[in-house]
Amino acid sequence: MENYTYNSFTLHLEGLKVTQDSMYPVFLFFFFSYLFIMFSNVGIVALIYIDKSLHQPMYLLFCNLSINDILGNSIMVPRLLSDVLVPPSERLISYYECVAQAFTSHMFGTTSHTVLMIMAFDRYVAICNPLRYATIMSVKMVLKLTACAWGVALVLVAVLLGLTIRLNRCRTVITNPYCDNASLFKLSCESVFINNVYGLTFTVVLLTSSIGSIVLTYTKITAVCLISRNKSLNSKALKTCSTHLVVYLIMLVSGMMNIILHRFPRYTDYRKLSAIMFHIIPGSLNPIIYGVQSAEISKFLSKLQKNAHVVKKRNRKSNIV
Repeated sequence: MENYTYNSFTLHLEGLKVTQDSMYPVFLFFFFSYLFIMFSNVGIVALIYIDKSLHQPMYLLFCNLSINDILGNSIMVPRLLSDVLVPPSERLISYYECVAQAFTSHMFGTTSHTVLMIMAFDRYVAICNPLRYATIMSVKMVLKLTACAWGVALVLVAVLLGLTIRLNRCRTVITNPYCDNASLFKLSCESVFINNVYGLTFTVVLLTSSIGSIVLTYTKITAVCLISRNKSLNSKALKTCSTHLVVYLIMLVSGMMNIILHRFPRYTDYRKLSAIMFHIIPGSLNPIIYGVQSAEISKFLSKLQKNAHVVKKRNRKSNIV
């Protein structure tokens, strides 16, 4: 007969299966990935804040994506790094920390969708209604869209976790590299029918809204570009929309891989790795894609580089004198 421990506040986190030989290479990979995510995303937010020419709706909305990447990885990756260096039997986590980790993880995934949806709306207005863009996408509208993106995600995730917290727990093993809603409600011996129904509805509504809004806005943008045959407009649309679309597809593919692998228990190790990559890949690539594609950000970085070069020259001359 299986032994049950009811409502224990100390849980065992299964984590990744790491051999003694691969422990330090895995640790270094995640450590440098985390440093890059923090440095690049904080850098993007700082650049947009400092340079007034970047105080445009597109970049202000993109700040939400960078902040989301920072928050989503700050909770998950440091804990993952510490777990890699300890034996599986010692990977313990408190129930409250586990709930906080699950909340942050689901907020990260949900906010990624809602932020990219409002960014798609911004691109639609900029290309399909350029004369009224400044009027429609005012500071007030940007703040409303931002509040909506985070507010909708907060409500959806709060209900998701609220339904799980109400359950009594009879198990203590989290079969995941970090805590999420599914791993938490699997600790219960009670009926989780409501959790499964809400979780499925949550996923379907979010993905349908996200994919639907992207398809709709890009269809309209494509139609406007084909009708106008304006080379300048088409070039602008291709540049800004391709960036947004690549970021969206990276996030969508990373998330879908995790959902698909949940359905195949024999690929548990791949699912765990996929769950981690869902955080790391978008967080690493988003600032690179926007930084490379954005002419304004590139100009600002080149200015900084030139100024640094001038300062170095002055320092050399002063040293010679």
